Amino acid sequence: MATILVTGGTGTLGRVLVDRLLGDGHDVRSLSRRPHTGREQRRLRVYAVDLRDGVGLDEAVAGAEVIVHCATAPSGGDTEAAGRLIEVAKEAGVPHLVYISIVGVDRVPLPYYRAKLAVERLIEDSGLGWTVLRTTQFHDLVLQLVKAGARSPVLPVPAGVRVQPVEVREVADRLAELAAGAPAGRVTDLGGPQVLTARDLARATLEAGGRRRLLMPLWLPGRALAALRRGGNLVPEHADGDRTYAEFLAERAGGAPGR
Repeated sequence: MATILVTGGTGTLGRVLVDRLLGDGHDVRSLSRRPHTGREQRRLRVYAVDLRDGVGLDEAVAGAEVIVHCATAPSGGDTEAAGRLIEVAKEAGVPHLVYISIVGVDRVPLPYYRAKLAVERLIEDSGLGWTVLRTTQFHDLVLQLVKAGARSPVLPVPAGVRVQPVEVREVADRLAELAAGAPAGRVTDLGGPQVLTARDLARATLEAGGRRRLLMPLWLPGRALAALRRGGNLVPEHADGDRTYAEFLAERAGGAPGR
């Protein structure tokens, strides 16, 4: 069993991954800006570290055999945070850094995707042993976006955009396997089992919550949206996930948009 540090350990993916690694018998450390609950603190070693300034990072990394880097900030700062983590990992002699990225970071020119691609390149050039896994969007993200849009009676839906949502637990399972293995470089992408239109996803989410909204197709300009319409965010050749979005919604019967 390995000593594994998970950054972003209280996030959507990080929490599931931490539980999976603990279940596999690993010595797990969780690093996050957000506070951990008392239950979590009894089960693993936790570190309240903000990667933007790195205070306390040396202690969290010391002795780790693997770092799984899940921490991210869509508002910005991922590149600087990753650079700081890589520097400390190199000083500590960590043999393996695993990074979770997104399908399409090299094809869809969104600022957040560009930052994720920049982090990939930092890791590749770091001199550390490394593994990078790209996945499609999580079911949870689709639900969150529809819930946010459904606050209005009219729900705008990007026309021509398709999504291939994947179950976060399946991503955590794959990351756990990669963390337990040797550095593997860029591994095969992981996509969800179905490619669905944004309209179909919105409709399914609303129906699961028993809600009605007027779905308004919205044709958005720009290179990023054009890339999404071309399917730059999809990997239909690697639709290796098992759990569909409909199954996800059925399990979270109360998680669709509320009144």
